[in-house]
Amino acid sequence: MSSERAAEDNEQAADDRRRVWDVVVVGAGPAGASAAQAAASTGRRVLLLEKAELPRYKTCGGGIIGPSRDALPPGFELPLRDRVHAVTFSLNGRLTRTRRSKNMLFGLISRPEFDAGLVESAKDAGATVRTGVTVSRVEQHGAEVPDRRTVAVVLGDGEVVLARAVVGADGSAGRIGAHVGVKLDQVDLGLEAEIPVPATVAEDWAGRVLIDWGPLPGSYGWVFPKGDTLTVGVISGRGEGAATKRYLDAFIGRLGLAGFEPSISSGHLTRCRSDDSPLSRGRVLVCGDAAGLLEPWTREGISFALRSGRLAGEWAVRVAEAHDAVDARRQALNYAFAIKAGLGVEMGVGRRMLSVFSRRPGLMHAAVTGFRPAWHAFAKITRGTTTLGELVRTHAVARRALEAFDRAGGAGARG
Repeated sequence: MSSERAAEDNEQAADDRRRVWDVVVVGAGPAGASAAQAAASTGRRVLLLEKAELPRYKTCGGGIIGPSRDALPPGFELPLRDRVHAVTFSLNGRLTRTRRSKNMLFGLISRPEFDAGLVESAKDAGATVRTGVTVSRVEQHGAEVPDRRTVAVVLGDGEVVLARAVVGADGSAGRIGAHVGVKLDQVDLGLEAEIPVPATVAEDWAGRVLIDWGPLPGSYGWVFPKGDTLTVGVISGRGEGAATKRYLDAFIGRLGLAGFEPSISSGHLTRCRSDDSPLSRGRVLVCGDAAGLLEPWTREGISFALRSGRLAGEWAVRVAEAHDAVDARRQALNYAFAIKAGLGVEMGVGRRMLSVFSRRPGLMHAAVTGFRPAWHAFAKITRGTTTLGELVRTHAVARRALEAFDRAGGAGARG
C-alpha cells in the first residue's frame, strides 16, 4: 500500500511540474497565504511555495487590529491568546498612565498558529501548498520561459515551475522583491523576547498592553500578554543595534522581568518602501514585506500584509488572464493604483507621524494620555473603525492637529 501511495505522490509531483499554474505565490506568511486564498477562491490553479516547514516562529508582536480582522478570509477563526481592553503608556519608563476601553481594542495572537491557519484557509479555497521549497530566481525571458504569457519560477534544486502570474510575498530580503526592483527608504531593527511567566504575573497583564516611547529617535517598546507568556520587544532605527539592545535590557529590567528566562530571543529588520518603488514587473507582483508595505510609525505589518496580499491575489488572477504584455501591464498598474490609494495614503500619514514622534516623543505621549480626542482616535484606529489616512482626510480637527504637530516637532528638541 505504501509503495502505491509513493507512486501516486510521485505521479502528482510530476503532474505539478508539467502544468502551468495560473498563479504561483512565493512565501506563506500572512501576505502570501492571503494572496493564495484570494486567487484560489476564484477557481484558478494556485500554488503556494514556502521555504520553511509550518508552523514556524516569526519575530512579531502579534497584535491584530481592526484592519487586520476585516481583511481575514471569510469564516476565519482568530486564534486569540488575549483581548486587549487597556493600554498603559509610558515615556521611557516615566509618566505612566493607563487608558481603558469598554470595548476590545485589539486582539493578540501567536504567529505560528495564525500563519498556519491562514495557510489552511488557502488550502480550503483550493490552493496547493508546498513547504521546504526555496526559490532561487524568477525569469520572464529566456530558455526556461516557453512563451510571453508565462513566468518561470526556478527552485533551489533546479526544478522549474511555470505560471501565468507570480506573487512575491517572501519578505523584504526575498528574491521576488529584488526581481521587481523594490526600493526601501526606512529600515528599522526590532528585538523581541518571549518570556514565560508565573500565573500571578500573567494575571496582572491580562487584557492590558504596555507601550513605552523609547530613548532613541523613533523608538518604542511593548509588552503583549499571551496567556502564560509575555511578548516583550523594542524597535529603533537600523544602525543603533547596541543601543537598541541596551534599551531592551533596561526595559525588561524596569518591568521586573529580568529574572525570567526567555523561551525565545529574536530580532528582525523591518523595511518600508520608498514612494516611487515599483510594485510589479511584467507578470510579477509583490505584496506585504516583499513590497516594503507596513506602517512607518508603528511598523505594524500584519494588516498591511493581509490587505495587500488579498489585492495581489485578486489582481494576479487578472494578470494571469491577460493575453499580451500590454494587458498584463494594465492589470499590474491597476494593482499598484489600488495599493497606493489605500495603504499608500496610510503610509504617507505614518511617515509624518514618525517624523514628529522621532523629534518630540513627549508631545505624542502628552497627546494620547492627556487629550481625550487623541485617545479616541487611537482606539478607533486599533478597532478598525478608521485608519490614519481616513482620519486626516475626513476630519479637519485631526488634519489641523497633525499640521500643528508638524510645526511643533520642527520647532523643538526631543522631550
